[in-house]
Amino acid sequence: MASAKNTSEAVAQRPRRADARRNREKLISAARAAFNAAGASASLEDIARRADVGIGTLYRHFPTRKDLLEAVYVDEVEEICRSAADLSDLPPWDALVAWLHRFVGFAATKRAISEELIAYIDRDAEFFRSCGGAVYDAGQALLERAQRAGAVRPDAEFRDIGKMVGGIAVIRNPEPGQVERILDVALDGLRYRPPSG
Repeated sequence: MASAKNTSEAVAQRPRRADARRNREKLISAARAAFNAAGASASLEDIARRADVGIGTLYRHFPTRKDLLEAVYVDEVEEICRSAADLSDLPPWDALVAWLHRFVGFAATKRAISEELIAYIDRDAEFFRSCGGAVYDAGQALLERAQRAGAVRPDAEFRDIGKMVGGIAVIRNPEPGQVERILDVALDGLRYRPPSG
């Protein structure tokens, strides 16, 4: 993720035949849906059923549960990173806010999957550092752009913002729309306000 070597390794592991690629994508999408509905402990049989493939097809693509969890996690990371570039046409403040609203959903899903992955991989493993670095780079670029435009206070740091948004993402039993409202209030504190007087 964070390096060309890691990215090329991930690409090399992806199937080359069109039908195999489609099945892999269907399985990742189904796993994401299953993890969102039932948590990261969703059964592999349910995931294969959701993807409309046999369990053998799932195991051909993902020989272990860890392999599937890693693939979903990486797919989520790649998607949130791509979405930062997709917002480049928006004004800097709007792009940052839109991305951080997407980041809330990403953070909630990522947490469920990462908690399950920790059974297989150490929290400080290169896998997590690489993925975290890619997300940091995407968010940092949006933050710096907004700071250069004078829209965000110069003392704001993405590491702090990421933790703030991640905390908001895991609020338990929120009312409909509450997470977005809390995020908007928190983000208002990032705006640059010239000193008065």
